Amino acid sequence: MNWDLTSYFPTFDGPEMWSFKQDLNRDLAQLQNTTQALGPLAADSRDGWAEALIQAEDLLRRLSHLGSYLGCLTAAAAINEAYRREEAAFAVIEAEGEKLEVEFMRGLRNAGDDEIAALLQHEQLQGCNHYVSRIRERAQYTMSPEQERLTADLSVDGIHAWGRLYDTISGKLEFDMNWPDGRVERLPISQRRSLMARPDRAVRKAAFEGGSEAWEQVADVAASAINAIAGARLTLNGHRGIEHFLDVALFQAKISRRSLDAMFEAISCNLDLPRQIIDLKAKLMGTTGVAWYDLEAPLPLPEEVSDDDDGIHWESAKKMTADSFAEAYPALGEFVHQMYEREWIEWEPRLGKRPGAFCTGSLLTMEPRIYMTYNNTLGDVRTFAHEAGHAFHHHVLRQTRPYRHLYPMTLAESASTFAEMILTEGLLADPEVSAIDKLRILDMEVAQGATFLLDIPVRYEFEKAFHEERASGEVEVSRLKELMCENQRRIFGDSLESGGEDALFWASKLHFYITGVTFYNFPYTFGFLLSRGLFAHFHEEGPDFLPRYEEFLRLTGSDSAENVVRASIGSDLESPEFWRQAIDTLREPVQQLRSTLAAD
Repeated sequence: MNWDLTSYFPTFDGPEMWSFKQDLNRDLAQLQNTTQALGPLAADSRDGWAEALIQAEDLLRRLSHLGSYLGCLTAAAAINEAYRREEAAFAVIEAEGEKLEVEFMRGLRNAGDDEIAALLQHEQLQGCNHYVSRIRERAQYTMSPEQERLTADLSVDGIHAWGRLYDTISGKLEFDMNWPDGRVERLPISQRRSLMARPDRAVRKAAFEGGSEAWEQVADVAASAINAIAGARLTLNGHRGIEHFLDVALFQAKISRRSLDAMFEAISCNLDLPRQIIDLKAKLMGTTGVAWYDLEAPLPLPEEVSDDDDGIHWESAKKMTADSFAEAYPALGEFVHQMYEREWIEWEPRLGKRPGAFCTGSLLTMEPRIYMTYNNTLGDVRTFAHEAGHAFHHHVLRQTRPYRHLYPMTLAESASTFAEMILTEGLLADPEVSAIDKLRILDMEVAQGATFLLDIPVRYEFEKAFHEERASGEVEVSRLKELMCENQRRIFGDSLESGGEDALFWASKLHFYITGVTFYNFPYTFGFLLSRGLFAHFHEEGPDFLPRYEEFLRLTGSDSAENVVRASIGSDLESPEFWRQAIDTLREPVQQLRSTLAAD
């Protein structure tokens, strides 16, 4: 592996790791016993609950440490059976952590405001008010403690097992790449996406078709997994008194339904903009519309490189990113150099790696790690900048208590996209970047807008439709394909060429199978547009805005998204106008791209 994981444990399966696990299991069990013996929060149990919250925060640190370590190992070597066994064993430990949360919900569920205020007066619970309020809110929608504990146990071999099964299948899956020159190459599925970002449409189509054939072979397994995951959630919602499946997603995202509806209302009223981007691509390709495998492809520009070109090597990508960050945001540039020096990045393409990219980190060491598969493209450089934004968010919070690190995806994705925008501006201003590369970068900027305003709304609408049908029983493979294609055609409109749908996108997209978060997709669009709002302030105020930006990052785990944004930049997320203005920031780069192409 490329990254250094020794700050987690010197060796996998070594004495340090086993001692850590043994102590963690023991302390979890002891705290469970302690909290079970406590009565509901009252004057005579207040000190006991305060001490339990303090100990639970330490356990949170340690759980994040072990979970992050195992997540790194199993992503980078999905075929390693020892890693997978340990990941499955960790699911049991996580279940014990969930059972501990059950006790906190039992203890705080009926506590009055005065009792909660008195609890939070404890000197070691300063800054925990948001975390405690979240426990109380969640506690209103729970089953009996006995049922919740049983649910935590069953989830290990139930909903989470289906997620692990999908991870294993996707990590092992390979496809036949039929190159236009007649070569046939067996490749890991993790390389399919980068091939669908190649300039040559024949290459993209071959990667799409080869990958689709591979996913078709495991479609029944993927359908079983997605049905089981959604079915388990819907069943639990019914027993917990949760009226609508989106209520859980909203709680996890820390947003109101008004904010979500405001965002999608603004997108729906401005679909002309992302469709213009897609139509421009189709026009330059000489097609009547785009196919799904064209979405991440570059525009067919003059002097386009051939598919034999080596692209942007990893060392060059590192320099491009660091230089762009350092110019606009010195603290971010310094941090990314630290990541290079300490080897916190897993980037190499090889067999056995899971597809996708992520940033993870330990609340014990306060060190992040970035995982990706780098395939020498500009898109990969952008992906790296995206994950570096997440890592910097983790870094900014390093001196805050773990309870204030529990920020939602909606705000996490704004930090990552903010870093992408810094990269883009840096490359566009760099005199060493050629004119044709700057055109490609501008193309990527507007194409990303189309992704967040079309592709991710497709995922959201598919997930809603799927959950509505799943409430009446399992949804077959054929119907899953229909639902995906119907939503792709409806949202893309005539911009999607006839037959250009990806009927198996529900199977190939990892985000539909993440069991810890429901409706994993819409937060990406939320964060993308929010970051554009933040970046507009950066443009107006210059470096003076960066302390406010870091304050925004520090607040992300301490309040609702609406309150964090109101406190940091004074904007109202429940207003469609905020989202419309964010969408409008894309109009200038779209016009700039049109003008540049017309001039050429």
